[in-house]
Amino acid sequence: MCKSPLHPFLVKLPKCEHHIHLEGALTPQLVFHLASKNAIPLPKLPHYQNPEALAARYEAFDSLDDFLNIHYANMSVLITEDDFYELAWSYFCAAHADGVHHAEVFFDPQSHTSRGIPIASVIKGYSRALARAESELGVTSRLIMCFLRHLPVPSAHATFDSATGFIQDGTIHGVGLDSSEVGFPPELFTDVFRKAKDAGLHRTAHGGEEGDVSYITGALDSLEVDRIDHGIRLIEDREVMKAIAAKGTLLTICPLSNVYLRTAKSVASLPLREFLEARVQFSLNSDDPAYFGGGILNNYCAVEEAFGFSLDEWKTIAIAAVQGSWISEARKSALVQKIEHVVSQFT
Repeated sequence: MCKSPLHPFLVKLPKCEHHIHLEGALTPQLVFHLASKNAIPLPKLPHYQNPEALAARYEAFDSLDDFLNIHYANMSVLITEDDFYELAWSYFCAAHADGVHHAEVFFDPQSHTSRGIPIASVIKGYSRALARAESELGVTSRLIMCFLRHLPVPSAHATFDSATGFIQDGTIHGVGLDSSEVGFPPELFTDVFRKAKDAGLHRTAHGGEEGDVSYITGALDSLEVDRIDHGIRLIEDREVMKAIAAKGTLLTICPLSNVYLRTAKSVASLPLREFLEARVQFSLNSDDPAYFGGGILNNYCAVEEAFGFSLDEWKTIAIAAVQGSWISEARKSALVQKIEHVVSQFT
């Protein structure tokens, strides 16, 4: 729990999460549980001795690629539809406890199909958890299929084509672009994103986490994305920042992730206040909560301890998250009313 006097307010504040990788919610405990269940041998490395040792290793990432190596190794325990359901349901339970009312969640099918797992097992397992979260917890959601940018571009096209049925029936709501950023510019994926646009899907892409501003502008211009995931290096180009503010493009910022992966020295070093002053729209998110210091509430608390935002500033952030969500105007209105009600309770 953070020490801010606003902590009770932050707990109650209705939240929307847009940048959460379901595979990144795979806790060390769940890794070992599923490894045992599915008879999957874990790597013979010191940090795979037990869940505690694995959790301790997460405190020592020295780069995005260092994290990704462990991230992909852990995913080997996900085999059946029920495994994917259990993973997603565990995320939604934790997110609901953190005050999330709406979540737009990423998944990486190529990480599983490359291991021989049918894409239908992945999507059906996840979608079952999304449906249960709405019916039992009241948490609405959207499922976003991401392409791994470090893999050959034809793999992204094959993945898109293999998910046609789930795109047509509305199970998949959007596409994204993630994994190692530098060296894999967004322009490589122009054609597959055009296919997604033609299919009526929303589009987003990681940009400006490790890569410079060109990864942001490339995603906006070539991929025609609706949002930018991370985007913290936008601060390096004031003209682009003005254009994004004027357009209202949402940045899905992940404060603790940026510190864990050493793309920021501290939460306090992030340009959040500059973005607020420039009216750049952004939401706060957990990215990979099993690896980067916990869920969305921990990120809200870390930001409050670093910046000391006022109630009005938190209201601005929370409403920006709602308005940047891929939901109906009626749902947006309902969530804004919930935010205003909580703010009024603490004013």
